[in-house]
Amino acid sequence: MSAVETLIVPRSSDLGGGLQVRRALPSAQRRTVGPFVFLDNMGPAMFEPGKGVDVRPHPHIGLSTVTYLYEGAMMHRDSAGHTQEIRPGELNWMTAGRGIVHSERTPDVQRGAGHRLSGLQLWVGLPSRHEETDPGFVHYGLDAQPVIEGEGVRAQVVAGSLFGRTSAVQTLSPLFFGDITLQPGATLVVPAEYEERAAYLTRGAVEIDGQVYQPGQLLVFAAGQPVTVRALDAARLAILGGEPLDGPRFVWWNFVSSSKERIEQAKHDWQRDRFNQVVPGDETEYIPLPAPRA
Repeated sequence: MSAVETLIVPRSSDLGGGLQVRRALPSAQRRTVGPFVFLDNMGPAMFEPGKGVDVRPHPHIGLSTVTYLYEGAMMHRDSAGHTQEIRPGELNWMTAGRGIVHSERTPDVQRGAGHRLSGLQLWVGLPSRHEETDPGFVHYGLDAQPVIEGEGVRAQVVAGSLFGRTSAVQTLSPLFFGDITLQPGATLVVPAEYEERAAYLTRGAVEIDGQVYQPGQLLVFAAGQPVTVRALDAARLAILGGEPLDGPRFVWWNFVSSSKERIEQAKHDWQRDRFNQVVPGDETEYIPLPAPRA
């Protein structure tokens, strides 16, 4: 049996200003991997001076957003009063729970000078008992994430437990998320301790069971067996997964829930200003609810 159960080639879209985003989850082939219900790879993009990312205030329920950058910087602001710049290798973990509003924009320094941006944005679905938890936000620096190095492999344990090390990032379900770099010819063995596992390639080609995989692909691994990944050149990949969620999740726009009725309520709440919609420092704009598809 092949170690790669499903191969996903994400669709690409332009968010404006030259920022391309590839969405690997959810897809037609696979909706989730462990508790991860969403994976976007943004960039790499080069912004000229005066240009940058401007994701206006928008709402979330029923999930945690995870922002991890490879290059550049982003400024997070939310309706709970948190303001935090994130830089490469750091981690922003925002738990929406019963509802939060946030924005993400290029910081003023980078916007003025021009900069390059790339990274990952992921959503983690919350266990049903935590879907209506209080919203919150935590920023984690590099000191919260153990690093294992040797034989051409560097593995940063961003969240959860991996390779016998555990990140200080607090999660509400068993999961793992690692940032892996491989020198040419180096091998990585992804353990079988979690039921659901995947790897997203951001740089370089790798070989698994004689098959070559390229950057921009999400490889979902078969359960129950370790997977050996060999780098054909200098490679970087994110590995992620964990235990499946306790039941299906519905995803509509920025809302995730085990209940379709709860998502309908969130739609009405956003339209009628029933969220705590004010984001301090970013009060003048917001993203309206998308129009229903014809």
